[in-house]
Amino acid sequence: MSFAPSESAETGDRSAEASVREAAGVLAAVRRELEKAVIGQREVVDQALIALVAGGHALLEGVPGLGKTLLARALTRSFAGSTSRVQFTPDLLPADLLGHLLYEVETGEMRMRRGPVFTHLLLADEINRAPAKTQAALLEVMQERQVTIEGESLAVPEPFMTLATQNPIEMEGTYPLPEAQLDRFLLKIRIDYPSEPEEVALVGHVTANRVGDALPLEAVEAVVRAGDLVSAQRVAAQLHVDERIREYAVRIARATRERPDVAIGAGPRGAIAMIRAARAQALLGARSFVIPDDVKAVALPALRHRVQLSPEAEIEGQTADAIVASVLSETPAPRE
Repeated sequence: MSFAPSESAETGDRSAEASVREAAGVLAAVRRELEKAVIGQREVVDQALIALVAGGHALLEGVPGLGKTLLARALTRSFAGSTSRVQFTPDLLPADLLGHLLYEVETGEMRMRRGPVFTHLLLADEINRAPAKTQAALLEVMQERQVTIEGESLAVPEPFMTLATQNPIEMEGTYPLPEAQLDRFLLKIRIDYPSEPEEVALVGHVTANRVGDALPLEAVEAVVRAGDLVSAQRVAAQLHVDERIREYAVRIARATRERPDVAIGAGPRGAIAMIRAARAQALLGARSFVIPDDVKAVALPALRHRVQLSPEAEIEGQTADAIVASVLSETPAPRE
């Protein structure tokens, strides 16, 4: 039995296949633009695109200097819609993000000043350098795509995505993100050091005929409009997901709760995140249906921030990544 739709379901629906090919072509164009600025890190680039197509938010984590902000800026540059960048600092206030009512002396009236969250792509740079109160200000807009100011609910544009960067929490001057905030991110993408050939290419790319160390972004062109992204998101949402694939994602999420070295495992949102991301992964591959390998490919970024280790496991040096990898190896995948 195949994971693809039955022949009866495919009959008369050739336009859906054309939509998949068109959306996949748009994503391929964005990927090509990102690779003009980001050397290597192909998996990281794909995961950022997956979060975008799945209508979710992404959290980029890595030590300084690995290209987190470069990737985020390149993605916003490849997008012809509106973008905002906010540098999170310890003195950043919620009103600086969301906006507030402003009294105008000339008219004697209150005027709404909208904050930078009213955009298509919000780059929250070093999000964990702001205190918890400011971090929590993003909860409503990330979940409900709206902001409430003085009792008035204001919708943000579609599509809306928060692309946040953070340094490892062990670094000085960082505040751990609240669990409720972490759960709003569809994927937590970890950026590691590049390979030696990639690092050589990166150094050459940044230093060739350049003064200073400014990140080269001028080669990245806008190839996607807001309507293109919304269309791609709708195509991804309609991709076929076999019942066995959904059961597989649920088994993976539930397995994280049954391990003695895990204090808090992934809840139902973990399985939901895997299915949403797996559909986007399938669209990147120009397929109209999801296969088990799609779930495996997105399980780690979808679950690593939803698994909290027990104190004993942390003392022993275990990591959430190792736990999720172990669960994947122990959970049998469905076969065609």
